[in-house]
Amino acid sequence: MGFSDVQVTDRAIYAVFHGRLFKDIARDARNGINHPDGGQFIYVFSLAGKPLKKYVLDHYICGISIDEQRGVIYVTDVNEDEPILEYSIKTI
Repeated sequence: MGFSDVQVTDRAIYAVFHGRLFKDIARDARNGINHPDGGQFIYVFSLAGKPLKKYVLDHYICGISIDEQRGVIYVTDVNEDEPILEYSIKTI
């Protein structure tokens, strides 16, 4: 699967990336292997589309909201009982 959520700010484009091929997901499902929903990667691009950064997270996420002024990325992890998480842009 590719990108699942994209947020555009005044400074950059942030995109959640799953990083798994559909054929691999389907094969694993047929074999009884279930993967968590979401992706572990956030890619950051310039407004012109140039890749700037790749974050690797400790959770599988589906949605994001960016607060660049506070330096925070809010994410949703539908695999957890407490689905709203917060990451400091500086520490991830």
